[in-house]
Amino acid sequence: MPEGDSGGSTVGRSMLATLPRTREEWEARLERLVRENRFTISVFFPLNGIVLLLASAEGLLPEPLAFNGLLILLGTAVMRSPLIVGVLPITGRRAAAGVGALTLYAYGIEYLGVHTGVPYGEFYYGVDLGPILAGVPLGLPIFFIPLVMNSYLLCLLLLGERAVRTGVRLAAVIAAVLTMDLVLDPGAVALGFWVYPGGGAFYDVPLSNYAGWIVSATVAVVALDWGYDRQALVRRLDRCEFLLDDLVSFIILWGGINAWFGNWIPAAFATLFGIGLLRTDRFDTPATERFLTRFR
Repeated sequence: MPEGDSGGSTVGRSMLATLPRTREEWEARLERLVRENRFTISVFFPLNGIVLLLASAEGLLPEPLAFNGLLILLGTAVMRSPLIVGVLPITGRRAAAGVGALTLYAYGIEYLGVHTGVPYGEFYYGVDLGPILAGVPLGLPIFFIPLVMNSYLLCLLLLGERAVRTGVRLAAVIAAVLTMDLVLDPGAVALGFWVYPGGGAFYDVPLSNYAGWIVSATVAVVALDWGYDRQALVRRLDRCEFLLDDLVSFIILWGGINAWFGNWIPAAFATLFGIGLLRTDRFDTPATERFLTRFR
């Protein structure tokens, strides 16, 4: 055997030896990666996203880069990573079943919406959001489910002991998810992510969209509430300081985009989420603290 091959095999074995071997080791490795890059993930990425998306909307980027679906999907996945990594240790079989059922629902209701206009109103996608199957973006779960989970976690923190009451908890989270869509949809429509041909009363978004979101938010919140142990989530929130960092990304990205287009009511709702997040004192890296202090 040539000497170079032996050396290459040794390097390969050394690299394999450094890889985690158990779920716990993988979770620890991923947590360390997120923890060491919190500001980059939760502030730099959404700010960069604002620049790229607005440049795409204004026709300032060449065709391969303008609204590049794979870049959008990759950027979204990176911003979602604190949430995904944060809930992994408490995602057992029941929670996985709940998320799986919710994923199937998300695909099904989106397929129905794209092809029939029910329940959100007639709409179509105006830009590439990554691979498409039967008119539905394959990345849909990573766009939708974290919105619900972020709302759920934020409400657990803000409600405190009142979150013990199921009715109060579910109502608050459903309202938070709906409010989050009041931020998301106007910004997405302004960018051209999706288009409602008939326009709408709220920044070109029809009220039927929000009626549909009440239905989907209710299904999603009930599924996650069934799947995850509430006390385990509360304990995880206490131990994992970056669990709500994805909400920071959401506030910066969609608050900034709405402000650019003059969608001041959605921008105000994004600000309210920011105030709620600041009250929980969850985002405490030195660099981010200096950044957020300017908006207090």
